[in-house]
Amino acid sequence: MIRCAAAVILSIVALTGAGRAEELVPEPEGYRTENYRADVPETLAGARVLTTAEAEAIWRAKSGVFIDVLPRPPKPSNLPAGTVWRDKPRFNIPGSIWLPDTGYGELADATENYLRQGVARASGNNRAALIVVYCQANCWMSWNAAKRIQTYGYTNVAWYPDGTDGWERAKLPTVESQPEPRPDAKSER
Repeated sequence: MIRCAAAVILSIVALTGAGRAEELVPEPEGYRTENYRADVPETLAGARVLTTAEAEAIWRAKSGVFIDVLPRPPKPSNLPAGTVWRDKPRFNIPGSIWLPDTGYGELADATENYLRQGVARASGNNRAALIVVYCQANCWMSWNAAKRIQTYGYTNVAWYPDGTDGWERAKLPTVESQPEPRPDAKSER
């Protein structure tokens, strides 16, 4: 009876482990260019992946720069004249800079420059500064942006995949934020 129970338990463990291995999302070679709100990999080559506790420790110690890359919904082009458009408020980790639309897989030159200049400003042009990139949970935007920031020569990039969802679940503070101004004042991707 004990042997039978042990065999059943071992079988369940083996099946569960095999099922989890199949569920892991692999890192793509390039950037994710579609279905941005989906399961993300557990890793990002060349970057540190942070838990909420680790992100909180960095935030409390003020030892890193936090960059939010959540997209900003565009103003609908078909609004009737005179209609007032109000952006949905974005609440992010206090002290963060918000560089919306910079996590897409393909960026227009102006958006790429906006990201590059925003990271340079936030880090004080220090390519060794700790840069924490986030958005929301299961959002490829932050994965893409963290990967791209590494290509700019930044050597201490961290990706916080739980983003503001994980931060809020931990009951940590958020503040309403506004996007960093764009040099071109356009919302092109």
